[in-house]
Amino acid sequence: MERKVAGQGGKASAPESREDRLKAALKANIARRKAQARLRQDKPETDKNKA
Repeated sequence: MERKVAGQGGKASAPESREDRLKAALKANIARRKAQARLRQDKPETDKNKA
């Protein structure tokens, strides 16, 4: 049984567009992680972290 995925027509440029999507996703993930790290740095310690 064959499954068709939306947006993939089996064109020759599919690997390039996949690479572009992966690069964009990686960039977004890194930006999100940096933002989360900045928030963690700015936020004071909570009682939950103290023993």
